[in-house]
Amino acid sequence: MFKSIGVIAGVDAEAAALFPGQSANVEALHGFMVRQVKFADRNIAITCSGIGKVNAAMAAMMLVEHYHADLLIVVGTAGKLNGRDGACFQIVEAVQGDYGASRSDGFVHYRAGAWPIGEAHAEPFYAAIMPETGLPKVRVITSDCFMENADHGERLHKALRGDIVDMETAAVAQAASRMDIPWAAIKAVSDYANGNSAGDFQANLKYAARLAAEATQRMIADLPQGLN
Repeated sequence: MFKSIGVIAGVDAEAAALFPGQSANVEALHGFMVRQVKFADRNIAITCSGIGKVNAAMAAMMLVEHYHADLLIVVGTAGKLNGRDGACFQIVEAVQGDYGASRSDGFVHYRAGAWPIGEAHAEPFYAAIMPETGLPKVRVITSDCFMENADHGERLHKALRGDIVDMETAAVAQAASRMDIPWAAIKAVSDYANGNSAGDFQANLKYAARLAAEATQRMIADLPQGLN
C-alpha cells in the first residue's frame, strides 16, 4: 500500500524539517525543487510548493504525474482558530474558506469547485484513513490569505466549523479528489490567526515545522505494507 508518497509543504522550513540528514536526490521540475528519499520501504518525494492554493494544487499534480505518488501528504504549520487543545493535529476534513458567492447579506460558502449558485453547501473533502497518530483530529479551513484578523477567523470558524486555518491543504484535497488520489495532512500550530500572527509565525516556524515533520514520519512508518 502506498509505494510512492508525495509530500507538500508551503515554505522551505517545513519541507526541510522532514527526514533531516537523510541521503537524498534533489532535482528541479516545473519550478519546484523535489527531494527524493527512501523511508519505510517507500519512495518519498518532498517539495516546497510555495504559499497558496494554486501552488499547492500544481505541486500535487506534479507529484502524481512525474513521481507516481499514490498518496499525497500536506505537512507544515497552521493558525489555530479556537481553544482546541493540542499543538499538532491530524487533519481529517478540509474546506476552502474563500470559495463561494459574495452577496448583499454576506459571503456564502460552497464546496470548492461546485456551482456557487443556489442553496449553500460547503461539504468538506475527507482525508484517507491513516494509522493512529495520537494527535487530535481536526477540520482545516484553507484560503489564499494569511490570517491576521481574529474577527475574520471567528467568522470562518462559526461558518465552516474549522479548528485551524492554512493556505494549502484544501487545495491539495481538491486536486487529489479530481485525480482520485488519497490524501492526508499533519499541521502544527504556529500562531493563533490574530493580530500577532505575523510575528508568532516567524518565531514559531521551525519548532512547529519539526513537530509536524516528526508526526508525519511516524504516520508513514506505521502505514501497512502490501499492495493497494
